[in-house]
Amino acid sequence: MDMIIGGKKVSKDEVIEVLDPQDDSVIDTVPSGDIGDVQAAFEAAEKGAEAMRKLSTYERYKILLDAAQALESQLEEFSQLIAREGVKTIREARKEAARAVNTLTYAAEEAKRVGGELVNFDADFRKDRRVGYWVREPVGIVLAITPYNDPLNMVAHKVSPAIAAGNAVVLKPATVTPLSAIKFGELLLEAGLPPEALSILTGRASRIADALVTDPRPRVITFTGGTEAGEDIIRKAGLKKVMMELGSSSAVIVMDDADLERAVELSVDGAFWAAGQNCIGVQRMYIHEKVYDRFMADFVARTEKIKVGNKLDETTDMGPMITKGEADRVEQWIQEAVELGGKLLTGGKREGNFIWPTVLEQVPEQAKVVCQEVFGPVVVAYPVSSLEEAVEHANNTEYGLHAAIFTKNLDRAFKAARDLKFGGVMINDSTDFRVDYMPFGGYKKSGLWREGLKFAIEVMTEIKLIAFNIDWES
Repeated sequence: MDMIIGGKKVSKDEVIEVLDPQDDSVIDTVPSGDIGDVQAAFEAAEKGAEAMRKLSTYERYKILLDAAQALESQLEEFSQLIAREGVKTIREARKEAARAVNTLTYAAEEAKRVGGELVNFDADFRKDRRVGYWVREPVGIVLAITPYNDPLNMVAHKVSPAIAAGNAVVLKPATVTPLSAIKFGELLLEAGLPPEALSILTGRASRIADALVTDPRPRVITFTGGTEAGEDIIRKAGLKKVMMELGSSSAVIVMDDADLERAVELSVDGAFWAAGQNCIGVQRMYIHEKVYDRFMADFVARTEKIKVGNKLDETTDMGPMITKGEADRVEQWIQEAVELGGKLLTGGKREGNFIWPTVLEQVPEQAKVVCQEVFGPVVVAYPVSSLEEAVEHANNTEYGLHAAIFTKNLDRAFKAARDLKFGGVMINDSTDFRVDYMPFGGYKKSGLWREGLKFAIEVMTEIKLIAFNIDWES
C-alpha cells in the first residue's frame, strides 16, 4: 500500500515489509517515509487546515457519517486486515471493526455539539455595557500517533474527533500495523474530506518521529503508546497540547461477597483479550482470602480452556504477540517472576510468537510482571484480608488507568471507587470495559487529558472570546 500525503498516494523506492506476526509471512509493503515526507505532510496540512475551517458543521458531520456507513459495508474486509497485520483473532477483529463504525458515528454527532456560551459581562460590579460569548474553534493541525494493538479503532479515536472539530490531521500509525490506517484514510477521502486535510505517513519512528513531534505546526499531539516514548515526546514537543494514553498495570479486586462465576469469566476475558496486548487488560488480581482458593481454581481452569492458534480460525480464542522481540520480553519476564519465587499455575509455554495464557501467584512486587506493564498474556494473583489491603496494593503502582472491584456490597463499591487512584473504576466488571464515547485516560504515568470523542474535541479546539462594547444610547 502507498502512504498518503495531502490526500495523494505516495510510493517510495525504499519500503517496509508488513508481516503477519503469526508466521512472519509478508502481507504487503509500505513506503519507508523520511523527513522530506514529514515536511510535505505538514505543508499540505497547513492548506488542509484552512479548508477544514471553511467546512460547515453539517459538512463535517456528513463526512464522518458517510465514512461510518462505508466502513460498515466493508466490515469483513477490514476485519480480515486487522487480524492479518495485528494480534487479534478474527472474532476479536470483527469487534474492533464494528467499534470503529460506532466511533465514527459518535464523532459525527459530536461535531454538531461543538459550540460555546454567552458571557454575562454585566454581572461584573462595574455594570459593564459589553455583550459577548465564547466559541470553540479548531486548533488547525493535529498530529496523531497510534499503536499496533488497535490498528483501526485507535486511529478512528484520534482522527475522527480531529475532523469533527474542524482540523487537518497528520497520522503516524504503528510501523508494524499501518494497513488498516491507510485503508481507513482512503474511506475518509472518498467520503469527501478535503484531500490536503489528511496525511498518513508510514516509516520507522527512529527516522521520522523527532521531525514529527518537534515541528511547530501541529498544535495538538495525540499519542497512545509506552510511557518512555510518551515522556520523550513531552521533552521534545515544545509549546503544544499533548494528549497521552500511556502504560498501565490494571488491578482487579475480588471481595468475599462477589459473584465469583461472573468475576472469573470477566477477569479471564479481560486478561487475555488480544493476547494481553491491551492497555486496560487485567494484570494484577487481589482476591479476598476467604474465596481465594475457589476463585483461583476456577480462574485457572477457565484459562486452560483458551484455544491458542491460527488467528483466522473461527474457533481460536487467542493469537500471537506482535513480534519475536515482544514474545522474547514477555517470556523473560515470566522466567524472572518464577526465579524470584513466583509460582506458575498455568501457561508459560512459548512457540514462535505465541505465548500461552499465563497465571502466576506469590510473585514479589519488584518483579517486572507486577511493577511494569506486561502487555502480554500474563496475570498475577494475591490473597488479601480486607478491602483496605486490596486498595493499598492496587494503588501501589506508578500507573493509574483502570481498576475494578467485584462485590455485592454497595458501601464497598463506593469506597473502592473513591479510594482507587485510577482514571476509571469498574464495578462488577473487567478493567477492560470501554465504550468509545466515555472519558478515557489515566492518573500518574498512565497519561494526560482524556480520550473519548467529546473529551478529545475539547483538547483539539481553542476557546475564542468575542466581546462587543455597545453604545446603547446611540
